Amino acid sequence: MTEKPKLGVYVCHCGINIAATVDVAAVTEYALTLPNVKVARNYSYMCSDPGQLLIKNDIKNEGLNRVVVASCSPRMHELTFRKALQEAGLNPYFLEMANIREQCSWVHENRDEATAKAKKLVAAAVAKARLLEPLEAREVEAEPAALVIGGGIAGIQAALDIADAGFKVYVVEKTPSVGGRMSQLDKTFPTLDCSACILTPKMVDCAGHPNIELMTYAEVEEVGGFIGNFNVKVRKKARYVDFVKCTGCGDCAAACRMAGRFLSEFDAGVGKRSAVYLPFPQAVPAKYTIDPESCLFLSRGKCGKEPKCVEACRAGAIDFTQQDEIVEFKVGAIVVATGFDVFDARRKPEYGYADYPNVITGLEMERLVSASGPTGGKVKIHNGVEEIIPQEIAFIQCVGSRDKSTGNEYCSRVCCMYTAKQAHLIKDKIPGANVRVYYMDVRAFGKGFEEFYDRVRREGVRYIRGNPSEIFRRKEKLVIKVEDTLTATPLEDEVDLVVLAVGLEPRADARKTIELLRLSQSPDRFFLEAHPKLRPVDTATDGIFLAGCCQGPKDIPDTVAQAKGAAASAMVPLARGKVKIGAQVACVNEDTCRGCGFCAAICPYSAIEMVTINRMGHPVEVARVNEALCKGCGSCAAGCLSDSIQPRSFRDRQILPQIAVLGVLR
Repeated sequence: MTEKPKLGVYVCHCGINIAATVDVAAVTEYALTLPNVKVARNYSYMCSDPGQLLIKNDIKNEGLNRVVVASCSPRMHELTFRKALQEAGLNPYFLEMANIREQCSWVHENRDEATAKAKKLVAAAVAKARLLEPLEAREVEAEPAALVIGGGIAGIQAALDIADAGFKVYVVEKTPSVGGRMSQLDKTFPTLDCSACILTPKMVDCAGHPNIELMTYAEVEEVGGFIGNFNVKVRKKARYVDFVKCTGCGDCAAACRMAGRFLSEFDAGVGKRSAVYLPFPQAVPAKYTIDPESCLFLSRGKCGKEPKCVEACRAGAIDFTQQDEIVEFKVGAIVVATGFDVFDARRKPEYGYADYPNVITGLEMERLVSASGPTGGKVKIHNGVEEIIPQEIAFIQCVGSRDKSTGNEYCSRVCCMYTAKQAHLIKDKIPGANVRVYYMDVRAFGKGFEEFYDRVRREGVRYIRGNPSEIFRRKEKLVIKVEDTLTATPLEDEVDLVVLAVGLEPRADARKTIELLRLSQSPDRFFLEAHPKLRPVDTATDGIFLAGCCQGPKDIPDTVAQAKGAAASAMVPLARGKVKIGAQVACVNEDTCRGCGFCAAICPYSAIEMVTINRMGHPVEVARVNEALCKGCGSCAAGCLSDSIQPRSFRDRQILPQIAVLGVLR
């Protein structure tokens, strides 16, 4: 480096977040004593326009060529300060940040100790900043297309928004129809709109949009590449029904020898289906699918003399010779909208879900009250003796939510309100029914929710604060043991039907998606966003965005809002036509690389490949970094046996002086 470093150090008060615990003036005075520091200032909010203007003016007037900002985490405002440097004509990577908020003021109470630590952090940042190198970000072309994984309401909304903007969209849905969990609902709270009436038009629009290629009964098998240039491989599973010939008449399902023998996934096990089936009457596409595990011909090779479905299909659409098809394409951005699973109530054995037929889940109740459900909307249940219309009905909330014993400490956000909705529907369908709700707390947080909760109570639904400890049978009745915590009264409540308000969980196959797209999980096991406040739909992998309940529990309006946000974010690289590739990536010294391949094996982003080069007249294998894929995480540098691979801006010669300063200062 030929240019002598001239540093400016800027210490932020962050209101009182830092200044209340750290003596900002003392840190500023100390910074002036450090090598190569020409300017040191402090300001109440360095990230504000006046704060940035201080930096810009000093770069121009004082000839600064390196900047240290002592403030909050780089995750918050590193890009803000880089932009300020760039606008002042300085390379944006001549910036180093000292985190004196999260790593200092917020974790200390003693002002003297916090101030001493802040000085150390600033000194370490200065030691590194003196050795920073200029870096340049590159741009690459972006494919003007998007992939949406999941065909629920989140995936449908995101796909429609992107497609309406004029971009090609591939929608991949695992099941034979789009619609997701919302299609299983009867009505939506708090307005009691018909769920199908809202959703079905969007399903039809998604299937018929000229810019959307809908792939149902399909799974994403492989994703490679990087933002702007993702290479996607999708497996379209064999339906064993010709998609073009099928008219959706249903003759095959009616004729199937296994008709009505298998639990319907769509009806949450309350209804039955055949081996050849349409998930629900409004399914899109309205094409039948043969389940290979249920079909006698596919699973055993024999179904009577000839499969009856073949004889019944007048269109000749049944085709047992079909094979899975692999489709490959490129996209510039990916929206993940894979949804959620409902909590398995068998994990709470004290409630008897696995033992008593009249203990059901909230999703099963949805299918019972739905006009398109297996009972035509009539609430009929079997109590172990006979089929009855229940008169005494109890709902139990927070089953699988806010419960350390199940590993789900979070609130699922929808259970309180769908319980209120179902209680209302029960009172409507069985006017004389006595309905009570056992709850810990009622969380009616949304627009119109509190009013709906009040309405349900006025209709005669009784809310009892208490967490039931056990459910057991007494003759043909179920007995709930519980304490009314408001009156400290133990109760034994005899009822005909118990509905468990099960919460929302991450999908069972979430790990596969994580490995496929290199995502992260938050402590609740849902997919982790890049920042909970500033980047709620982004992920750590550039170009991949989250929508809906795969990111965390939420209701339909919040799901749609997040889907629209994810679509808008995904359209940014598509509209620009180009994407920037980060400059802080790993680089290899090919002269010293020994070609062991450890770095390629441990790279979490598959950004390193082994190539053959000519070294002194001999072919040797060395590592090479795909800078578009690299995230600069440093895993490769940690595993390198010859110190031949280093992340730019985090080289040993830049980090070791930081460590030395921290060790010397006391």
